Amino acid sequence: MDIRFEKAATLKEKPDQNNLGFGKYFTDYMFEMDWDKGQGWHDARITPYGPIPIEPGCVILHYAQETFEGLKAYRRDDGKIQLFRPEMNAKRMQNSNDRLCMPKVEVEDFITAIKELVKVEKDWVPSLPNTSLYIRPFMFATEEALGVHQAISYKFLIITSPVGAYYAEGLNPVKIMIEDELVRAVKGGTGFTKCGGNYAGSIAGQVKAEAQGYDQVLWLDGETRTYVEEVGSMNIMFKIDGEIYTAPIEGTVLPGVTRDSMIHLLRDWGYKVNETHLKATDLMQAGHDGKLEEVFGTGTAAVISPVGQLKFKDDVVVVNNGEIGELTQKLYDTLTDIQWGRIPDKYGWTEVVC
Repeated sequence: MDIRFEKAATLKEKPDQNNLGFGKYFTDYMFEMDWDKGQGWHDARITPYGPIPIEPGCVILHYAQETFEGLKAYRRDDGKIQLFRPEMNAKRMQNSNDRLCMPKVEVEDFITAIKELVKVEKDWVPSLPNTSLYIRPFMFATEEALGVHQAISYKFLIITSPVGAYYAEGLNPVKIMIEDELVRAVKGGTGFTKCGGNYAGSIAGQVKAEAQGYDQVLWLDGETRTYVEEVGSMNIMFKIDGEIYTAPIEGTVLPGVTRDSMIHLLRDWGYKVNETHLKATDLMQAGHDGKLEEVFGTGTAAVISPVGQLKFKDDVVVVNNGEIGELTQKLYDTLTDIQWGRIPDKYGWTEVVC
């Protein structure tokens, strides 16, 4: 793939690495590529970060034909920069695009575009502990036309942002409310995709949880509102009586890259991982019986997020005395050590960029 480079007239001042937050700062450049019916993908370019001109009648503004991804670039102690399982993000975006009738970017082109942008922005990759360069590929319909239909033009972009911890409180356990009225996804829908509509539809549940003093929402299945599935921004796992439980990938749960990585680690360590349906009532009963040992969310942004309290209807369970569990900490330490290159990567998950 030939990528044209357009130099910025001026460069931004880089933020303090000690106060990055998450998604607050954006680098000097972005990647762009266009797709038109009959022509396919064309005009791949790295351009100065800036506004994207669109018409008021643009399809994305009216019918939300859009997908996105999220991954990171990590600076190792030796100064080299590496990615973590980018091919999984590329394939997941292809699956999302298939469901929304959008053109696919080839896996090789997806990874090449990311690598070339990261090379240009290598000085933006922070070096302090637990910092990284967040990478956001996304695509949307650009056709100017009203009427629900498969658009004839699209734009694929990648933007990057130096970030610290996703949660300001770090690895402190969060409180989660199990939502039993609203639903996030149903089989046959778009629950397995990363599209903006999934997240927009989840905001009402998040607002409801925050009003009750909880940090996140744990969604139940959309058909029976019986089985726990995933948190608004994360997959979730439960350690019950020595075994791990997590919702299966059946079209309603996002196939998380971190989720998959955690399952690999857990099985290597000898844990039985049950990818199965788990009733919310059984989960709460396990908490009352003292069998619910640890709960943790998994995702690219936060890596792992320990859960210290669960609420379902009027029932509340405190997990591991509201503290991070031993296994949760081990998973976090091991995966981040691989991502930042502090220990050998025996799985072949990392890929050096420069």
